[in-house]
Amino acid sequence: MAITVEKPGPDGLPEAVDALREWQSEGVAWQLHPGDLGWFWRSGAEATAEAVRIWRRDGRILAVGLLDGADLLRVTTAPDVRRDEELARRMAEDVIAPERGVLPSGEVAVEAPMDALLQDLLPGHGWRTGEPWTPLSLDLAEPVKAPDLRVETIGPDNCHVWADVMRGAFDGSTFTPEKWRTMATGAPYADSRYLVGYDSRGDAVAAVAVWSAGQGKPGILEPMGVHRDHRGHGHGRAITLAAAAALRELGSSSAGVNTPSSNVAAVATYESGGFRRLPEVRDLARTPRE
Repeated sequence: MAITVEKPGPDGLPEAVDALREWQSEGVAWQLHPGDLGWFWRSGAEATAEAVRIWRRDGRILAVGLLDGADLLRVTTAPDVRRDEELARRMAEDVIAPERGVLPSGEVAVEAPMDALLQDLLPGHGWRTGEPWTPLSLDLAEPVKAPDLRVETIGPDNCHVWADVMRGAFDGSTFTPEKWRTMATGAPYADSRYLVGYDSRGDAVAAVAVWSAGQGKPGILEPMGVHRDHRGHGHGRAITLAAAAALRELGSSSAGVNTPSSNVAAVATYESGGFRRLPEVRDLARTPRE
């Protein structure tokens, strides 16, 4: 049967999340995690559904993509079809042609697992290697060192604290308690935890969200930030350790994070917390001809 691509609609999002959960495992190249959809859910179920693409064959989900902004497709596949030629060719056709409704015309990018056949096909259509990213991972087989911060788990009653730190950590952030509550309605919320770290004066200085994919599977940190007024005191390392400990409590086998290689400070922060740097990955970009 032919491969099809679809937008799932809000009612179809849990199926996409379940597929992403199933595909996470140690030693398998990852690009899209249930937590990525969970974090995107802050914009609401309708917006999340509008941003998701699903490729199927015989009813089975083979690949899931997330339009993380208008010009970036983050996509992954079931591990056993990473080198499936029919799937790769169909996905390449869909991302190349704007009329297919996957990516618009103009300057766009695709992030896909480095071992996916799609990585080999797009350069033949004029796509080039794009921005380098550094994945990092921390094995959670052993307990994580306690952080040098008082850490509080955030819920609906105090989500304004988490929102305040996030706005203070990221320039231009418009995150609000309402967006947190919207995010909490999403299918991935049950596998997540939100933490805030407080310094010795009682100030909220750092925050992080962690997303599990289930018992014995890799979890991720997304996002993590230190308030701009409290940087330079090791709070990033401390909240990262707290995040890893939370993922271990949730049953995750490892804690993972992906950051632009150009963000040297972020890479150093994760490494100081025991995260191991993995081989660099790159997206694929299409730049319009002059």
